Amino acid sequence: MIGFLRGMLIAKAPPSLTVDVGGVGYDLDAPMSTFYALPAIGSQVKLVTHLVVREDAHILYGFAADDERRLFRSLLRVSGVGPRLALAILSGVTVEGFAHCVQSQDSAALTKIPGVGRKTADRLLVEMRDRLDVVAAAGGGSTALASGPESEAFSALVALGYKPAEAMRMLKQAGSAGSTEELIRRALQGAAPER
Repeated sequence: MIGFLRGMLIAKAPPSLTVDVGGVGYDLDAPMSTFYALPAIGSQVKLVTHLVVREDAHILYGFAADDERRLFRSLLRVSGVGPRLALAILSGVTVEGFAHCVQSQDSAALTKIPGVGRKTADRLLVEMRDRLDVVAAAGGGSTALASGPESEAFSALVALGYKPAEAMRMLKQAGSAGSTEELIRRALQGAAPER
């Protein structure tokens, strides 16, 4: 899998852009939130990526920030949400705004995004409630998707098949100090049945 690209921005025309990495031009699709953060054409850029493999194409998606890619990947797991709709959602609302919509169960705000109807908005609210690792910012009370070792450990536990709520419980029991690997190891040891 291609994790990120660093190179020269050659072209940008929403939703597509091209990055020259060592003489190879990579075409990517990106949400508008990423386009707002892009430098001028000819400048160096670094984008985190997600590769979608279909029968008829390999499509690379680029994001200015890792939290955008994390939300994109979570959205792809929602029934009926494909890459195009996930890009539309990220183009229509920030990561923090989406987390707030899910927390407050605000389907009306989601239906304002092009391509998101009432049924899709309701499905997003139900299925994303446990997938978002929403944490209160220290002292601020605002919400955002967590980043760093805890978030990576959470994603790894979910990828291993644990339900999001169970993964959160396991990580709380494991404590918050340490690297991603240490957190995963402690969480799995805590979940292991006594023998």
